[in-house]
Amino acid sequence: MKVQFDRVTKRFGSNAVLDEVSLEIEPGECVVLLGPSGCGKTTMLRLVAGLETPDSGRILIGDRIVNDVPPADRNVAMVFQNYALYPHLSVYENIAFPLIARRTAVDEIRRRVNDVASRLELASCLTRRPAQLSGGQQQRVALARAIVRNPVVYLMDEPLSNLDAQLRTQTRGELKRLQQVLGTTTIHVTHDQAEAMTLGHRVAILRAGRIEQFGAPLELYRRPINRFVAGFLGSPAINILPASLTSGEIVAAGARLRVPAGLRDALGRIQKFELGVRPEDVQLRVSPDPGAVEARVEILEAIGNETIVTMTSAGDRIVARAAADLPIEAGHPVWFRMDDAKAVFFDPASGTRIAP
Repeated sequence: MKVQFDRVTKRFGSNAVLDEVSLEIEPGECVVLLGPSGCGKTTMLRLVAGLETPDSGRILIGDRIVNDVPPADRNVAMVFQNYALYPHLSVYENIAFPLIARRTAVDEIRRRVNDVASRLELASCLTRRPAQLSGGQQQRVALARAIVRNPVVYLMDEPLSNLDAQLRTQTRGELKRLQQVLGTTTIHVTHDQAEAMTLGHRVAILRAGRIEQFGAPLELYRRPINRFVAGFLGSPAINILPASLTSGEIVAAGARLRVPAGLRDALGRIQKFELGVRPEDVQLRVSPDPGAVEARVEILEAIGNETIVTMTSAGDRIVARAAADLPIEAGHPVWFRMDDAKAVFFDPASGTRIAP
């Protein structure tokens, strides 16, 4: 089912939490709302669920405007950050609760609960209480309670944020598989960029109640519309370096790069700009190499499969990803080059990306 925000504004007092937001989510699509705390992500979910009412604009589910439709009549299911399970009910009763509330036939309830419990590997837990489950199992019960309703839209409000890192990765994979199997329109709120990049067919990045950019995850990662989007996606964050056009070359952090096709005139007009390069696009050498620039290693963060290297060159700090076994030490020199084909450029005044 298609979901649409049409110039939606929502205020709490004098504060506009959402400011004329427009967004179209296609049937069966998983769209992730990503952004810092207070940017309006959860408010958008609550507006679709009917827990909040817009001050202006329209919200549509399918072809129906639902601004004044009661939550119970919208046929959407919301999974909350804190699971919101009933502690005195069994897992079976928690999953069945929305069906019981709708006076569904007992046999149909049993069939649907057993089906979704099997799908989420909860069949052996149906007689337990929530307190007897792990965090991951409780999260799956919350998901099962939403799935069992067969809603037209799933609303996920940071459902993985209370899980530890390993369990979060595992459950993220389960969510991805479920979305592919169910094919139900899903709006997923998170502040975890890895979660957004993994789960979303498209990602909307919000800031201060407005959508900065909306598109496929890799499009946002490689072609951010501005410095904010570029800095919000990626861990470690993108390097943003002061740069200038000198003698027909781009100079940044002591390195010289070729001017990308189509950007010579645009960069030439402003002369001084900012260069953005991802840590994985900075290649390191442990000995002098033609075309590479010497830097001083400041910090090494060994994380098993790779090492994150923080270094300084010409007064600028640069972060790079390196192989785990690269023989470098803090305080020693290292030589680097940047992949100019993958660099992006920003206007230092407005922060917008300078595009061909």
